[in-house]
Amino acid sequence: MANSSWQVSQDTASRSLSTHKVLRNTYMMLALTLLFSALTAGVAMSMGVGRMNIFVLLIGAYGLMFLVHKTANSTAGIFATFAFTGFMGFTIGPVLNAYMSLPNGAQLVMTALGMTGITFAGLSAVALVTRKDFSFLSNFLFAGAIVLILAMLAAMIFNISGLALAVSAGFVLFASAAILFETSQIIHGGQTNYLLATVSLYVSIYNMFISLLALLGFASSDD
Repeated sequence: MANSSWQVSQDTASRSLSTHKVLRNTYMMLALTLLFSALTAGVAMSMGVGRMNIFVLLIGAYGLMFLVHKTANSTAGIFATFAFTGFMGFTIGPVLNAYMSLPNGAQLVMTALGMTGITFAGLSAVALVTRKDFSFLSNFLFAGAIVLILAMLAAMIFNISGLALAVSAGFVLFASAAILFETSQIIHGGQTNYLLATVSLYVSIYNMFISLLALLGFASSDD
C-alpha cells in the first residue's frame, strides 16, 4: 500500500514537472516569436510592401502551419515555427503602414497592442490561477471557426462593412476562448508539445490584435 502511494506521488510529481516544462518553454518560445514577428513587420513597413493577396496569404500561412505540425517533434520544428511567425509578422507590416498613415494611426496601433497584451495576460492568469478545465470550449471553437470563415468570405465577396465589423468582433471572442482553451490544455496535460502550443497561442494573439485594430479603426472613423 505504501509503495502504491509512493508511486502515485511520484507520477503526480513527474506530470507536474512535465507540465511546468511545457508551459515555460511555450511562453519562452512565444516571446521570441512575437519579437521576431515585430522585426519582420518592421522590415515589411520599411520596404513599403503592399497588402498581400489573400490567396497567397492563406497558402503561405496554412502551408507553414502544416510544416510546423509535421516537424513539431524535431529540431526542424523550431525553424518552421519561426518561419511561420516571421511570415505572419511580415503580413502585418502593410496593415500597420495603412493605419500609421491616419492622423491618429500611431495611437490606434498602440491601443490595439496594449489591449491585446492586457487581454492575453488576463486570460492566461485566469487559466493558470483557477486551473479550471476549459476543454469544454473545443466544440465552440470548432463551430466558431467555421462560422467566422464563412462570414469573412461573405463580407469580402459582397463587400458588407457591417458584416466585416461583426467578424472582427467575433474573432476577438474566438481568440479569447482559444487562449483559455490552449492554456488549459497545457496545464492539464492535453498539450505536451510546446511548439504546437506556441503556434496556437500566437495565432490567437495575431487574430486578436488585427481584429481589435479593425474595430478601433472603425470606431475612430465614426468620430
